[in-house]
Amino acid sequence: MSAGEAAATAANEPLSRHARAHAPEMRADLKIIADMVDRGARVLDIGCGDGALLDYLVHAKAVDGRGIEISQAGVNACVAQGLSVIQGDADTDLKDYPPATFDYAILSQTLQATRHPRAVLRDLCRIGRRAIVSFPNFGYWKVRWCLGIDGRMPVTTSLPESWYATPNIHLCTIRDFTDLCHMEGIVLEKALVMDGSHRARPIGSIRLANLFGEQGMFLLRRE
Repeated sequence: MSAGEAAATAANEPLSRHARAHAPEMRADLKIIADMVDRGARVLDIGCGDGALLDYLVHAKAVDGRGIEISQAGVNACVAQGLSVIQGDADTDLKDYPPATFDYAILSQTLQATRHPRAVLRDLCRIGRRAIVSFPNFGYWKVRWCLGIDGRMPVTTSLPESWYATPNIHLCTIRDFTDLCHMEGIVLEKALVMDGSHRARPIGSIRLANLFGEQGMFLLRRE
């Protein structure tokens, strides 16, 4: 069997029993992110939490997966599953990785909690041949309603904590993020929004995506 035939066969193999068992439990946005990752890739999952995405990628797509998580409880949960995860901070520790160390650097629902999101985005696109970023969209219509009509900080599915308990310090909109990518010379290979019903759609009009997208999900690379 040629290398190409072997790769095609591997790509069409059914999910392992472990992966099938975990797939229904994963958040909808994590499943979409997983679909962006090639089988057998080298992956760094930054802010990997309890390891749900990383665990799925390792077992479903045979990735060479590593993780960074700031919470010791999260690190412990990952290690208990046999995942290679260390405690670290996206703001300070990404600079230690050489360029193009990974095929994918993933930052899911974490960018808004970093102190220096622009620098973190640069590091993602430096250490990964591609980067995958997702975040809650502060331009979503329910967020606008809370601010404009109720005069309160929003609490939504993707922004579940009250203002006094949230870890988010740099909330942004889809338009803000795409503008930053253009400023940094970062190519948006794939741009998706997820609505309140967990349906993902490609971004056509930024204005409409900014209004109706609860989350933004992007596959990025340097020019």
